[in-house]
Amino acid sequence: MGVDFENELSIGNGIYTIREIARILRLPYSKVHRWLNTYWEGELGKFFEGNYSWKVENSQAVGFHTLIEFYILVQFAEAGVKTREVLKAHIELSKELQTPFPFAQRNVLEKIRTDGKKIFLTSNGITCTLDGTKQLNLSFIRLFLKNLEFDSDLVASRFWPLGKDKGILVDPRRKFGHPVVNTSNIYPETIYNLYKAGEPEKFIAFTYEISEEDVRHAIEYCEAA
Repeated sequence: MGVDFENELSIGNGIYTIREIARILRLPYSKVHRWLNTYWEGELGKFFEGNYSWKVENSQAVGFHTLIEFYILVQFAEAGVKTREVLKAHIELSKELQTPFPFAQRNVLEKIRTDGKKIFLTSNGITCTLDGTKQLNLSFIRLFLKNLEFDSDLVASRFWPLGKDKGILVDPRRKFGHPVVNTSNIYPETIYNLYKAGEPEKFIAFTYEISEEDVRHAIEYCEAA
């Protein structure tokens, strides 16, 4: 399949190690490691004859769209869908759209549904299972896209891990994709370290010229991670 992978260091793609993905998505390191190496690199990588990751100073890293696909996998898991079903849907959609990142496409995510067991794609009034059988099934729930923003090509471009109402942003074009306070390029960890050292929220906000609300969001993000 002639598709383009984000499997090397490139400005604008973001750099996310397994540990960073686990922190952003608030997942165990072992789970992210298994997803990447068993499923994305192992099964999907072999199917598409490509790699989703690369090495950065002895750490394995991926680009922004793999991070987003893991975020969508979390949404499926919370709905009760097994990883095996997600992989079947991924392969079906990848073949159809000629992309290794179908779950980063807005036109896919807006049409995808799940009943907690199977994954379905609704198009032109017809709903089909994405497992190779194309069976009709109208029982589904909607996946929510409220934490993502898409570019003009309808591909995921920015991600708010705590939601858009809280100012922590993941943007592959800013700070190599490291989470930052949305109104600045300040790392949440910088704010959190001052907070842990005993500095008042008001003082931190004044020092970095951000709102006290931004300070609280940075603290919330780091404590959750």
